[in-house]
Amino acid sequence: MAKTKTVFVCQNCGAESPKWIGRCPSCREWNTYHEEIIAPASPRDISFITGTDKKDPRLLDNIEADENKRHKTGIPELDRVLGGGMVSGSLLLLGGEPGVGKSTLALQLALAMKGTKVLYISGEESEEQISLRAQRLKNSNPSCYILSETVLENIFVHCENLKPGLIITDSIQTISTGLLESSAGSVSQVRECAARFLKYSKLTGIPVVLIGHITKDGTLAGPKVLEHIVDVVLYFEGDNNYVYRILRPFKNRFGSTSEIGIFEMIESGLREVNNPSEMFINQYDEALSGISIAATVDGLRPFLIETQALVSSAVYGTPQRSSTGFDIRRLNMLLAVLEKRAGFRLAIKDVFMNIAGGIKVTDPAIDMAVVTAVLSSNLDIPIPKDVCFAGETGLSGEIRPVSRIEQRIREASKMGFRKIYLSKYNRNISIKNPDIEIVQVGKIEQLVRSLFS
Repeated sequence: MAKTKTVFVCQNCGAESPKWIGRCPSCREWNTYHEEIIAPASPRDISFITGTDKKDPRLLDNIEADENKRHKTGIPELDRVLGGGMVSGSLLLLGGEPGVGKSTLALQLALAMKGTKVLYISGEESEEQISLRAQRLKNSNPSCYILSETVLENIFVHCENLKPGLIITDSIQTISTGLLESSAGSVSQVRECAARFLKYSKLTGIPVVLIGHITKDGTLAGPKVLEHIVDVVLYFEGDNNYVYRILRPFKNRFGSTSEIGIFEMIESGLREVNNPSEMFINQYDEALSGISIAATVDGLRPFLIETQALVSSAVYGTPQRSSTGFDIRRLNMLLAVLEKRAGFRLAIKDVFMNIAGGIKVTDPAIDMAVVTAVLSSNLDIPIPKDVCFAGETGLSGEIRPVSRIEQRIREASKMGFRKIYLSKYNRNISIKNPDIEIVQVGKIEQLVRSLFS
């Protein structure tokens, strides 16, 4: 009988220790070590997964690889993020907070793969619950099979009998193997099950999608432990109070990590947002102060987004600073620049900032839109509806240039804007005869005079 051993594993980062310690030396978290019993794997138990044939080394020049061997998923936004489709034999991890829509996206993927035999493994829901969700999605795939199972060995037996073209596992935290005596969801179980899925995927050429739940701090065993094992890491971001979701790649061995996919959560599932600029810009009947439009770029995708600001007198003595979707520290920096370089007395006023749509923006090109929205609210002067901004603000009050300026200009022109403010240091603009007026400024003072004089 195989001899077992006991180790203490950090549930946050997966570090192991022969004894219990209070603080993990790797991730510096407290009270994350739990005892787990590990039994060595028997070769007889995993022979049907690992195979028994020994492979000899091959010359690199003699190995043929097909770059175009990708499978279209039927969801264009997902294909964009993956770099054109799903690669055969790849292991994909889809992570996100509970309730963000990972299972809905996975089921839509299973139903959209027409002509491909899909095995959807559910360890959290029954077959009847998945059937009800499929009816709500109003889509069907006659080659989609549902399996409610949590034992890894049984799953591989069904895979060998069914020979699917795609395997979806929801979620990896619910799957366990009999080779380990720890409970499902522990670091050892998650890591071992993912490693065996990886081995099975590479040997058979079947792409496998793993779904993993994380908290806001990423403390749950799952995606953070598996990022080095899988080929592709996708995170599904969004706020449950808003309808928009962003699919963002953090790792992709077969493509770029600069693309993003944008979805809208509706009653019938996730709807692809082909033109996000129309979704993030509201059309008002009258001009309102404190609203400014920024031409941003997330990855390689340009879109326009609405920034809202409210400046009021500090009633309680101590001014408040609040920001939603924008870094509060950067907001404080921009307010200090306005106080020092432009002469606006904002230290005694409350300032509230909001990014419309419930998304988070980290593009520094939004600085100019934030500054103009704050000034518009402070002066109570509306900004014209056909004006947008793209520029970074420096500590000396200068307007710094930003990247991908041609994409921003084309997106603003496509959305019907007539004027865009840029940095005067963006000299290499290759667009000839644009349909939008380009105004270039170098200082905050020039921007204020041009916009509010």
